[in-house]
Amino acid sequence: MKYPETKKILNQAVADLNQMIAVVRQTHWYMRGRGFMKLHPLMDDFMDDLNEQMDVISERLIAIDGAPYSTLGEYVENTKIPDEKGRWDRTMEERLEILVKDYRYLNDLYEKGLETADKEGDAATNDIFTGFKAANDKRIWMLQAELGKAPEIDA
Repeated sequence: MKYPETKKILNQAVADLNQMIAVVRQTHWYMRGRGFMKLHPLMDDFMDDLNEQMDVISERLIAIDGAPYSTLGEYVENTKIPDEKGRWDRTMEERLEILVKDYRYLNDLYEKGLETADKEGDAATNDIFTGFKAANDKRIWMLQAELGKAPEIDA
């Protein structure tokens, strides 16, 4: 079997990206306060980017003879991003900090994917993780800037 550990990380990413989309959607629906007019539509862009990542990762998994998770049950059972009921009592800052935390988690997963794909000789998957990690770094930077903080990408 070729790339066994890479396949596991790709599938972990499928589950986590599905959950991350739900977290961003919840942010989109439940946000209130200063910055709403610019942040509300920006969440649509975030969801589009995450959907693109999930699609590319799932298709890569299929291309290397894997089987991506494809049910809500599989996503819920396998994600490592926390699930939380929507609430109106969070500030805009709290919502953005949750996004930063979860994007950092995805980047840690992608870093592990880079190391694993490299070890298993899967240059194409390595390239995918590199590009998506860079895109997520930009999201973290932008969210941190909105919060008045330095990017702290390597934090």
